[in-house]
Amino acid sequence: MFAIPSMDLKRAMATNVRRTRHEKELSQEELADRAGLSARYLGSIERATVSASVTVLGRLAQALHVDACELIRIPQRRR
Repeated sequence: MFAIPSMDLKRAMATNVRRTRHEKELSQEELADRAGLSARYLGSIERATVSASVTVLGRLAQALHVDACELIRIPQRRR
């Protein structure tokens, strides 16, 4: 069995969506609109209080113009 080190995929996605959204200078409302989601649901994803489906992962990736894999990659710890 493969173990995810120190962070689960839900938290990794939360971190990566929020970071990428900030890098692209988008508000939660703007990103939610582009992805066809409610801002409230996007906020829940960014707080890792919900697990997004692969469909939602794909919609967020498309709206952010990134590969979906980038949104679930475990962030590297800073040294």
